[in-house]
Amino acid sequence: MLNIFEVIDKTGRKIRLTQEQLVHILRHKGMEQHLEDIKQILINPQKVILRSDGETADYYLYFKYRKSPSKYLQVTVKYLNGDGFIITAYFVKDIH
Repeated sequence: MLNIFEVIDKTGRKIRLTQEQLVHILRHKGMEQHLEDIKQILINPQKVILRSDGETADYYLYFKYRKSPSKYLQVTVKYLNGDGFIITAYFVKDIH
């Protein structure tokens, strides 16, 4: 699996974006121009929320407000055996 990039997040953990997940992210309207923003949100998020699917997986939502468009960019990251990878990224109206 080809990695597009790897960054160290605010907590010192390594997170990667794979080619497969980039294709998924680009299906979301308006995301083509925000690849660098995704990196920056992981490095310096406005807020990080831990979520659980109730069974086996925990994942983290990284948020940062964007003036244009006037929404939050949310990046969803999952950790598996200490390995962080981006699941998706898209714009949301509010932090939830």
